[in-house]
Formats: sequence, structure tokens, C-alpha cells
Amino acid sequence: MSTKTLDAIRHRRGSIDVVDAKVAVDLATAQSYSENVFLFVPNLIGYTRIILAGLSLHFMNYHPKYCTLAYCISCLLDAVDGHAARSLGQASQFGAVLDMVTDRCTTSCLLCYLSSVYPDFALLFQFLITLDFSSHYMHMYSSLVTGSKSHKLVTSDVSRILWLYYNDSRTLFLMCAGNELFFVALYLMKWIESPIQAFAPYPLISHLTWPAALAIISAPICVTKNVINLVQLWKASKILVGLDLIQRAKVREEKEEKERTKAT
Repeated sequence: MSTKTLDAIRHRRGSIDVVDAKVAVDLATAQSYSENVFLFVPNLIGYTRIILAGLSLHFMNYHPKYCTLAYCISCLLDAVDGHAARSLGQASQFGAVLDMVTDRCTTSCLLCYLSSVYPDFALLFQFLITLDFSSHYMHMYSSLVTGSKSHKLVTSDVSRILWLYYNDSRTLFLMCAGNELFFVALYLMKWIESPIQAFAPYPLISHLTWPAALAIISAPICVTKNVINLVQLWKASKILVGLDLIQRAKVREEKEEKERTKAT
């Protein structure tokens, strides 16, 4: 696509390039096989994640082994698609949003199931779903309106916590994997009741099942991950409020300028 064509279909609103929606739809419809974003390797991995997540939901109520296997592979592929996007030069906004939506929906479906098998904690699981969706949606939206190319590009002066979370791949993987491991462990606790025989000499551990042990180990990571979600929600809210204040100040300045022009 030529530079003149790009200039013709976009204009600037503040510091952000804005593309006409109808033009974008037409371009997506007419894209060739050799440059089809829908068929980028990381996006194909994303579709595979969705299929595996669907299979895990299918088996969730009666076959814990198949469910856990499909769910865990789907989650682990989350790290693979990002690596494929960078190594193949196939990073895309569609892929980034597909990845985030898949993460949110997969976790939420598991939490919905946990709400049914742990009814006393249903309100807590509903809160976690709400926090997960709201914090990521507001963070993504605040990134877009401030002109960021990725929701992961957070600077330390905005939030050091989010900067450490998004810019260190090991920290990001640990937080996401530990969070999912905790929920999977809660799921398996309803199916596995045999205690850990290998640690029988230790009375504090011998009565635990291995899913319960995994839940205890991963619980602090889950708590930390949701604290990060709270920070993300708060920072995104402040960014959006700051943009509102800038826009309101600009409107007042324009109004005052018009009044001064009329007066002269």
C-alpha cells in the first residue's frame, strides 16, 4: 500500500492516527492470501487456543483430565503466540486484542464453573471476573486514546508496578501462569480427594491432596495478580480522567477565544 493511499485514508486527531472504519473494513475484505492478517501464524495459534478452551468447557463437568489438559495447553500457547509474532514479524492489533479477549473469556468461564461448585465463594469469583474484565478493558482503552501502539508499553513514570509486570516477560509469565494454576487447582480439588502419600510422615501435609497443595503454593501469586489488576484499573481511570480534564480545558480556552474575538 502506497504512502499516498495511507495518507488518503487516515487523518490525525490530536496525536493519534485515525482510520475511517469503512475503509478499514474494505481493506480487510480485500486483503490477499500472502498478506492476510487473519491467517498470520500467531493468530492461527490464537484460534487454536479458542478451540482448546471450548473443549475444556465441554469436558469440565465430567472429565477433569481432558478438561485440565485442554485448558492448560490453551493457556501455555498464550506465551507461544507472542514469541511467534515477534520472530515472524507478524505482530498485529487484531492479534493483541484476540489474545486479550481469549484470556479474559477463558478465565471467566472457569470462574463461572467454580462459582457453581463453591457457592459460598460465588460473590468472590464474580468480583474477580468483574475486576479482570474492567481493568483490562479500561487499560486497553486508555492505551489507545493516548496513542500507545500496545497496552504493554507502560512507562515506569506512569506506574512502576505495571512497568515491571508488562516489561519483564518472566514476571508476566509467572503472574499469569500462577493465577491460572490457582483456579485450575481449585477445580481439581473437587475431583481428587486422595491425600499426598509421599509426605505421610509430615502431619501438616499428609492430609492434603496435590491440587490443594498447588492451590496453597499458587494462592499468593493469584492475590498479587489481582492486586496488579486493581492498580491497572486505578491507573487507567486516572489517565482517562486526565484526558477529560485536558479536553475540558481546551473547550474552555476555545470558548474564551471566541468571546475575545467577538469583543474585538
